[in-house]
Amino acid sequence: MSIWGKIIGGTAGFALGGPLGAILGAAAGHVVDKIKVIASDPRLGGSGTYYSDQTNFTGAQDPRQIAFATGVVILAAKMAKVDGHVSRDEIDAFKRVFHIPPSEVKNVGRVFDMAKASPDGFEPYAEQIAMMFRGERALLEGILEALYQIAMADGELHPAEKDYLKKVAHIFGFADMDFDRVHQAHTSSNGPDPYQQLGLTRDASDEELKAAHRKLSRENHPDALMAKGMPPEFIAQANDKMARINAAWDQISKERGIR
Repeated sequence: MSIWGKIIGGTAGFALGGPLGAILGAAAGHVVDKIKVIASDPRLGGSGTYYSDQTNFTGAQDPRQIAFATGVVILAAKMAKVDGHVSRDEIDAFKRVFHIPPSEVKNVGRVFDMAKASPDGFEPYAEQIAMMFRGERALLEGILEALYQIAMADGELHPAEKDYLKKVAHIFGFADMDFDRVHQAHTSSNGPDPYQQLGLTRDASDEELKAAHRKLSRENHPDALMAKGMPPEFIAQANDKMARINAAWDQISKERGIR
């Protein structure tokens, strides 16, 4: 079963808990029993408050994969409200880029529509995601990148969408320079700056650049991301990110003659 089939499953909301789980529970026609629990399970990203019943976290439902996919859907729905409409291009791109099979489009649409109609702000959802993936910057950046792909599907980024994405990035714990790196990668007409993509400036030494490339390659390898909670349906996005990192390193190494 794809991740899209799992997120609308009967116990997905219980397995996830919190505001994300409440949306899933409502979309699935279930009432989430809000039992407050102090989360110390490392599978939930550390200490914090979430809501759950006694669902077994083993087996088919991985709460981190569910959180990743659900987070993209719900935060995309909230983003759709900032410029007042959802374009056909954005909807088509969402289905295409994230490999939603025709059999699951309706169910994913229910989650999207419920999140869009909810009077809640986006902050509680972004905060739950940040807690669950605390310390996993590559995964959090993956969610931000997914939102950028949706926002840019119609060929432009609305100023209100950029402001929204920057606020999400800050909740995820990213500094302005981190956000600027993602923003440039998706919007620059001349291609992203290779130094910025490695998180450094042109003053960096060859050794610093080598170390940065090794670190980013290790953290953003698709296998590593999926092992930590990125659903397989997002593998194409992960491969694009790795290609961008390697392209930045290739350009810099050729310019500097680094071997």
